[in-house]
Amino acid sequence: MARIALVDDDRNILTSVSMTLEAEGFEVETFNDGQSALEAFNRRMPDMAVLDIKMPRMDGMDLLQRLRLKSSMPVIFLTSKDDEI
Repeated sequence: MARIALVDDDRNILTSVSMTLEAEGFEVETFNDGQSALEAFNRRMPDMAVLDIKMPRMDGMDLLQRLRLKSSMPVIFLTSKDDEI
């Protein structure tokens, strides 16, 4: 079973996306910020990550830069904008 790390500071997004992924047969581990995700990835790298861009402690872009130093796992950015263009 593929392990997906879901990293977002919005609890509603963590809940809804993880439920959807689990219903499709994935193992999902959730994190509230990039720093806690990076610490967990140092212990056990997931098969794929879904990241938010704007997060406290370490944003998604910084997390991706650090991940790329040791892994080429697939990463998807799932983010929203507050401003209307």
